[in-house]
Amino acid sequence: MYCKAYCNYSVYFLSMFLITTSPAHSESTKTPADAAEPVPQALIAYKEKLEEYTIARRKFDDEVIAYWKLIAEKKQNRNEKRRNGQEILLGDYVLIQPPIYSGPARPIDPSAAPKANGVSAKKYVPVVADFLKFAAEQFQFVPQRPASEIEFKRAYAEVAAAAGLTKDQVVGVYGFETGGTGNYDVQAGLGNTKPGAQAISTALGYNQLLSANTVSLLAEQGDHFIRELRKKAEGLTGEQHKSFDEKIEILQRMIAFCRTVPNKWSEHVRLAATPQGLGIHALNLDVDVGPLLQTQKLLNSVILARRKGHELPLSAAEVEMMNLTGDGNGFDMLTMPLELRNQVPTSNFFQQGGYERNPIASRNNMVSKLFGATEGNMDHQVTLEGAQDLAAAF
Repeated sequence: MYCKAYCNYSVYFLSMFLITTSPAHSESTKTPADAAEPVPQALIAYKEKLEEYTIARRKFDDEVIAYWKLIAEKKQNRNEKRRNGQEILLGDYVLIQPPIYSGPARPIDPSAAPKANGVSAKKYVPVVADFLKFAAEQFQFVPQRPASEIEFKRAYAEVAAAAGLTKDQVVGVYGFETGGTGNYDVQAGLGNTKPGAQAISTALGYNQLLSANTVSLLAEQGDHFIRELRKKAEGLTGEQHKSFDEKIEILQRMIAFCRTVPNKWSEHVRLAATPQGLGIHALNLDVDVGPLLQTQKLLNSVILARRKGHELPLSAAEVEMMNLTGDGNGFDMLTMPLELRNQVPTSNFFQQGGYERNPIASRNNMVSKLFGATEGNMDHQVTLEGAQDLAAAF
């Protein structure tokens, strides 16, 4: 009996061993990870496509580097010719458009984990809530917001007119930059109420100042802003005067921070990305300081053009060219002979990153087209309610 039971158990264990080691059973017990492993052929195909892509992309990148290097060299040569009083000719510009990649797309690695919803995360761009948060944390500053949009428009029009800007210049740039309806706190990319809208830059306000613009303006014109605030405080008493004194003291600390680096755009860009720099950007929301900043950005363009010998008043479109591309580049563009404008690509007046992020410039890729589009947009946008309200404030 013992032998019979033992033999039965032996047969049972032997049969179980055979079952668990059979090919059919092995296949059925593979883990999901085993089943998802890419077959060697897929990996081979991926590596072949990746090599094709890498070669094509490297060739394209070399072309891009050479193109933008030539843009910079031509720009430097034009500046030298202007300083020497020499005529700018067609050959002083790059006459071809930036390279466009037309090679194979980057292949998808079959062994890589899929991205959530197939969408890669975008780099976060700070928004108004961040500017306010950092202003309070870093400088104990809370901007004095206007009671209404028209209050800010009136304050802006008063400062701009006193500085010598014309109604057409101010309203035209406002219309172009905000679509003719934007509020004083409108941020780039958030000028509409579409679900899921995201900020595309820190550009803020009627003239869309970047946080680096704000830092730069404080570093260069901060003393002027302090004088203007002190003038405004002269007629105040009691709590209002005390509040102004506190605002001036905070502004002085902000200016001191902006002057902790050399007066160079690259340094201002770096400072503008810090918590202090982002907090300083909240000044644009203040009904007293915001109009000074927005005005000074445009006034600097007018002053530079005049200093370089451009005596005729700048049109709104010309001021916008300087606002859009930077004063030096804008002046370079607006002083170009009219007969060359339909032969010269707009890329001549941008750095690579700025051009690639600016759909207006890349879409209107010849100077004549960019001026035409700007003027056409302005003609429409200045008829809209926000622009009309600003015009009425003058």
